[in-house]
Amino acid sequence: MTAVLDTLVAVRRTAMDLLARREHGRVELTRKLRQRGALPEMIETALDRLTEEGLLSESRYLESFVAYRARSGYGPLRIREELNQRGLQRSDIELALRESGIDWQERLADTWQRKFSGHLPIDNRERAKQGRFLAYRGFSMEMIGRLFSGRGMDD
Repeated sequence: MTAVLDTLVAVRRTAMDLLARREHGRVELTRKLRQRGALPEMIETALDRLTEEGLLSESRYLESFVAYRARSGYGPLRIREELNQRGLQRSDIELALRESGIDWQERLADTWQRKFSGHLPIDNRERAKQGRFLAYRGFSMEMIGRLFSGRGMDD
């Protein structure tokens, strides 16, 4: 049974507990608080206050999410889509990806190296297999093509 968060203090405390574990976006935090039985008007009030106090920050959430997923071997296309699904503004997502300072070609090379031990595809079948994996991970076909041709490592 879901415990009902029936006071503003209880909603705020639960939100702060969630934020203490990791950064959350407002949409995600709202969903989690609703699941725990908080009333919508209390959620909005509590989250507005947390935002004013700097405890809830969409930009910090975006920054940490982009960095975490990039370290996990995902590319900008996949990360962008995941953030879209989490209800974040496209302009904020684009800004976070641009300002992340991540060298996406280097992330691609690292992901490819870990998965395929640095063995370039020897035929079309292998090239398609490697390309599908890297595209699924969120790297563009242009980037994958540069990797396979040996360009993009230095230019």
